[in-house]
Amino acid sequence: MTDRIWLQSYPPGVPADIDEGRYSSLVELMEESFSKYAKRSAYSFLGKELSYAEVDEISQTFGAYLQSLGLVRGDRVAVMMPNVLQYPAVVVAILRAGFTLVNVNPLYTPRELEHQLKDSGAKVIVILENFAATLEKCVAKTPIKHVVLCAMGDQLGLLKGTLVNYVVRNVKKMVPAYNLPDAVRFNAAMAQASGSSFKKVTVKADDVAVLQYTGGTTGVAKGAVLLHRNLVANVLQADACFQPALSRIASGEQINSVCALPLYHIFAFTVGMMFSLRLGGKLILIPNPRDFPAVLAELAKHKVHVLPAVNTLFNGLANHPDFGKVDWSHLVVSAGGGTAVQSAVAKLWFEKTGCAICEGYGLSETSPIATCNPVNVTEYSGAIGVPVPSTWLKLLDDDGNESAPGQPGEIAIKGPQVMAGYWQRPEETAQVMTPDGYFKSGDIGVMDARGYFKIVDRKKDMILVSGFNVYPNEVEDVVSQMPGVLECACVGVPDDKSGEAVKLVIVKKDANLTEVDVRAYCKENMTGYKHPKVVEFRTELPKTPVGKILRRELRNT
Repeated sequence: MTDRIWLQSYPPGVPADIDEGRYSSLVELMEESFSKYAKRSAYSFLGKELSYAEVDEISQTFGAYLQSLGLVRGDRVAVMMPNVLQYPAVVVAILRAGFTLVNVNPLYTPRELEHQLKDSGAKVIVILENFAATLEKCVAKTPIKHVVLCAMGDQLGLLKGTLVNYVVRNVKKMVPAYNLPDAVRFNAAMAQASGSSFKKVTVKADDVAVLQYTGGTTGVAKGAVLLHRNLVANVLQADACFQPALSRIASGEQINSVCALPLYHIFAFTVGMMFSLRLGGKLILIPNPRDFPAVLAELAKHKVHVLPAVNTLFNGLANHPDFGKVDWSHLVVSAGGGTAVQSAVAKLWFEKTGCAICEGYGLSETSPIATCNPVNVTEYSGAIGVPVPSTWLKLLDDDGNESAPGQPGEIAIKGPQVMAGYWQRPEETAQVMTPDGYFKSGDIGVMDARGYFKIVDRKKDMILVSGFNVYPNEVEDVVSQMPGVLECACVGVPDDKSGEAVKLVIVKKDANLTEVDVRAYCKENMTGYKHPKVVEFRTELPKTPVGKILRRELRNT
């Protein structure tokens, strides 16, 4: 699509295109911030703050340690940690040294971890000791040659660090027994390298920065190859989109962002860590986003300006009794992504904070942001917004041709943030990339006359009931607005008569909610073939660590 009709919907001040050559690499972007904002606080974690200068120093020391291991340019280093202070410093060290970061989900099983380490060819893993028992079960079958063990309290100072580590290990029993005799402690590695100097490396735009593995909820996890220029572009795209809101913050005031989503996830990595670095902001690291009382207690200590989150996090926080203990009056960006934001959640969030959820859309393969709603929009529309600067979207039919105007089609994305391909999987890369450079997302969407896109659903999630298409997102959005419903999910299940039938799983907000109530509400709000054949109540929905609902698990139970 050469005519970018969506540009008419951009707020004043948002450019049609970014300066893709502004930085040669993420390293240049980060080092600019280390220089400009040296005295500012970069990260806050459990009451401890690290300045930009301290992150600069720690990353150079740890980078020198990695260089001492004999790694060569482009070697992969895996990081398997939640949001702790070591994470960002280790990431900076890896990238500065010219190595490639492999982000690893800390909740992986040994089988999943083995696959990712073997597939990526990682030679080093930096891992929190809480997950060392998982590594022990598979490390012998992987290319890993060096293990660096971190502890929760490593960067908290001697007294507090010792106390935190004691509580984590002995009171909360969060570190299962493990045996990794050749592992090196993070603090020992830092001490070992303290006398060495970091050898500066020239990192280029087309060097591989990150192998970002897709969720793997449908088949084998694949590594999206994200180059330095891909991630730089997406940081600048986020900056361009959010500037109209950020400009409302007083000049010279440091921007505080919340990182409740895990840093190993591309949404938090780009819109949390890298974007905050670009702004000279402070990133508030939340190690466990599911502990709502702890999250809200931490946020009550800060001015909160930017909050990237998924629907389940917005919903859980807004419905928690401690929500009012946080001063939300400084919040200017509530960035929703990862999964569809439901209208009931968006309405509640706006009522309670005065800051509308700015829903966007993206994938690991797009670094991740591809579209975003303008930050000056306050009404929830259900749209994923318009393509971000320097980005083109088009809709493809089943034959790969552009869909007729107004017709749904597979969303295809072209822009500087689109991955170079899947790691060592040329055939799978060819399946998702068109000859003219568009990435086929697997999501079905429609576009209106203003250039706004709306997700209809994933191809694989669509339910076919007697020849009629039922889109789970629509059913979930309707039912989530019903009084008494906290959360819900919709999946297709086999049915002898209709081929497939709708199964609806609900978590109650009101204990008195009944199946009869649900069926009556669905009858009133949706046409017959969309009504659930099966209504099931549960105490919780199965989710990924990021908060995405695992529909696959609901289908199988």
